[in-house]
Amino acid sequence: MIEFGWDTIRLFLHVVAATIWVGGQITLAALVPALRSMPDVPKRAAQQFNKIAWPAFGVLILTGIWNIIAERHKNHGSYAAVFGIKMVVVLISGVTAYLHGRATTRKGLAIFGSLTGISALAALFLGILLAD
Repeated sequence: MIEFGWDTIRLFLHVVAATIWVGGQITLAALVPALRSMPDVPKRAAQQFNKIAWPAFGVLILTGIWNIIAERHKNHGSYAAVFGIKMVVVLISGVTAYLHGRATTRKGLAIFGSLTGISALAALFLGILLAD
């Protein structure tokens, strides 16, 4: 029989938030070249995305803390090492996303946007490693 409980809810919320944070960035990055032909549209699209992206990032942080508490018995050895690296990568993703939102040049937007996307994907990959 399939069990349903708080662990299921915790993981579901974490995965949905990660889908929005990571998947939304990939989708927006794919759309930006087409949107550039219309003035201010890429910026407006990014502003709209941020209305769901930052709350999703907050849910990721909260459910991540919940994950730490729920999985504290695993917090040793290689699990702890991968987890520590993941926390650094998550911090980088949040900071670079913040800096991307404040960038005023195309170069700044490109650099911080790329770093945000790469670090978000890396955090996702590390999270999958932790789930094994």
